[in-house]
Amino acid sequence: MTDPTGVAPRITLVGRAGCHLCDDAREVVRRVADDTGAGWVEVSVDDDPDLLREYSEQVPVVLVDGAQHTFWRVDEQRLRDALTGRRRWGRGRART
Repeated sequence: MTDPTGVAPRITLVGRAGCHLCDDAREVVRRVADDTGAGWVEVSVDDDPDLLREYSEQVPVVLVDGAQHTFWRVDEQRLRDALTGRRRWGRGRART
C-alpha cells in the first residue's frame, strides 16, 4: 500500500464497517498522523482473507511500519511515541 506520492504509510488502521471502536481509533490515528506528519491508510478486515484470518476478533488493529502496534483501544501517547522513536518504560516517565 502506498500513498499518492508512492511512499508507504507508517500507520495502517485495520477495521470494519459498523465498528464503534474503529470510529474511535480512526479519530486518534487521524489526530496523531496530522500532528506527526505520518502517512496512514485504513483497510477493512472483511475485504482481505488474510487480514480476516489474522485480525477478525481484534479490530480495530493499528500497525506501525507493518508491525502490530495495538488493538481494540488506541493509546494516543503510545502511538505518538512509536512514531517518534520514544519508548515508555512501565508507568513512569518516557525515556528516550
